[in-house]
Amino acid sequence: MKIEHVAIWVQNLEQMRAFYETYFGAVSSAKYHNPAKNFQSYFLSFEQGARLELMHKPEVNNISQTVENQRLGIIHLAISVGSKEQVDRLTKKLQENEFQVVGEPRMTGDGYYESVILDPENNLIEITE
Repeated sequence: MKIEHVAIWVQNLEQMRAFYETYFGAVSSAKYHNPAKNFQSYFLSFEQGARLELMHKPEVNNISQTVENQRLGIIHLAISVGSKEQVDRLTKKLQENEFQVVGEPRMTGDGYYESVILDPENNLIEITE
């Protein structure tokens, strides 16, 4: 068995698609739109592993999450970029482009070299080697 995809409700579908394409090399499907359900989505594929589904439906409630005030459920995505140097490079690039770095690159207690950033809608993303 394997995880096929993980889905995230988003407020700004196009901005989120562009973020994952630009910084993580995701390749997007064509936009799916179901007017009867007022629903739109993209599937994002990566070089390896599970896909990410970005979904938008205006009626979905926005329960605010911050680094300090987390909620139950899936809390972060970990995306492997292949090396410590790539973690450092991408973290620096994201910071230069004014994305918030909430965890500087470091070796964690569970053996990962990682940094932690927030995507445009404050989802925690661990960038790992």
